[in-house]
Amino acid sequence: KDMSEYSFMRILKRFYWDLLDPDERKYLLYYSIAQFPGLTGDFIRGRFVAKRVKSAGSGLIVQSGTRFRSIENLILGNNVVIGYDNFIQAYGGVRIGNNVMTAPGVKIWSVNHNFEDKNSLIADQGVKKAEVIIGDDVWISSNAFILPGVVLPDGVVVSAGSVVGIKAYNPYAILAGNPARVIGLRR
Repeated sequence: KDMSEYSFMRILKRFYWDLLDPDERKYLLYYSIAQFPGLTGDFIRGRFVAKRVKSAGSGLIVQSGTRFRSIENLILGNNVVIGYDNFIQAYGGVRIGNNVMTAPGVKIWSVNHNFEDKNSLIADQGVKKAEVIIGDDVWISSNAFILPGVVLPDGVVVSAGSVVGIKAYNPYAILAGNPARVIGLRR
């Protein structure tokens, strides 16, 4: 046998062993659903996610490549569209209102490491949870990062690449930058 045939057989055996393990089968299912293409995939992911979150309204669309952590702490309103390759970390809780859209690459985080004690390793200081609340009719553009504890009121637009920290934002504000600041209002 040549080396390539041997390697292929090892891969097939490993795949067989993975199929025997219930946890590995679960991860294979998650991966398959996350990558399933087209509108059919969007529909399947929406149904799959809606059954696993704390609550979800109707009309949920989840585009391919999106990842979730602590999905059981996620609340979704009606007609939410979660864009390609988003990452939502809901350990501290994430509430997303009605008619919210996120573009590709958006990250929403609700937990962060504690780091205040300079005499202790950051890894030993634990984490701080802070709920993220996103109002109705919010648009979050590509590669924006929403930090723990952020509250985005109704109608806010977050520009591409923005890093949104904890501040008081007015409804219908347009945010941009790192750190995000108000650059205008929707009319």
